[in-house]
Amino acid sequence: MDILLDTVIDNLKLFPFLLITYLFLEYLEHKTSDKTANIISKARKSGPLIGSLCGTLPQCGFSVVAANFYAARVIGLGTLIAVFLSTSDEMLPILISNAVSLWLIIAILAYKAVCGIIFGYLINFIWHKYRKTENINIEQLCQDENCHCEDGIFKSALHHSLRITLFIFIITLMLNFAVAYLDIKQLATYLQIPLLGEIFSAVIGLIPNCSASVILTQLFLDGYINIGTLISGSLVSSGVGILVLFRVNRRLKENFSIIGIICICGIIGGLFSNLVF
Repeated sequence: MDILLDTVIDNLKLFPFLLITYLFLEYLEHKTSDKTANIISKARKSGPLIGSLCGTLPQCGFSVVAANFYAARVIGLGTLIAVFLSTSDEMLPILISNAVSLWLIIAILAYKAVCGIIFGYLINFIWHKYRKTENINIEQLCQDENCHCEDGIFKSALHHSLRITLFIFIITLMLNFAVAYLDIKQLATYLQIPLLGEIFSAVIGLIPNCSASVILTQLFLDGYINIGTLISGSLVSSGVGILVLFRVNRRLKENFSIIGIICICGIIGGLFSNLVF
C-alpha cells in the first residue's frame, strides 16, 4: 500500500506539468502564426542555458516538459540533454532534509547546471554540424497520440495529459515494486569500485522514476559512495523524463542514442567532479 500510495502521489505531482505543457503545445499549434514559431526556433540558441537552469529546480517536472517539447521539436537536442543532466529529482529534498551543508548543496546543483550547459551547447554544435534543425512539428505529436484536436485546446490537452499520466503510473508502479526488493548493501559494494562505480551509478540513474536519485543520495549520505559516484548517477537521473520521451517520441533509435549520450556525459561529469570537490 505504501508503494501504491507513493506512486499515486508522484503522478499527481506530475499531472499539472503535463497539462500546462500540452496546453502550451495545443495553443502553439492552433493559435500562433509562423512568425511566433520562428521566434521560438531562434530562441533555441539559448536553450541549453535556460533549460539547465530550469532543470535544477526540485522534482522532475521540467524533464517531462522537455521530453514533450523535444518530441514536438519546439526545443533542440542540446536543450533536452541540458535539462536531463541538471534535473535533481528527489536528490535536493533528501539533502535538505538531512541537514547537509548548504554550500555543498549549492555546489552540487551548480556543478550539474554547468555540466548541462557545457554538454548541451557541445551537443548542439555537433548536431547542427551533421544535421539540420527540424521545424516545430506539434501536429505529428498529436497524430501519434490520437488526441482529438478538433475538440478544442483544453480537451485535447487534458486527453494528452491523462494518457501520459496513466502510462507513467503503470510503469513506475512496477518499477517501485522491483526496487523495493533491491539489495542496497550489495549494490553499494559495486559502486565503491573506482571508475566502475561511476559507470554503475550512471546505469542506476537510468531507472525512469525517483528511485534512482533516492537510492544514490541515501548511499552518499550513509557514506557508502563518494560524491563523484553520486554526481555520475545524478546527472543521468532525470526522473520520468526518459520514460515520457519513449512514450511521445516514436523514433526509438534516436531515443536510445539520447540515453547513450546522457550516460557518457554522466560518467565524464562524475569522474571530473572527483577533482573538483
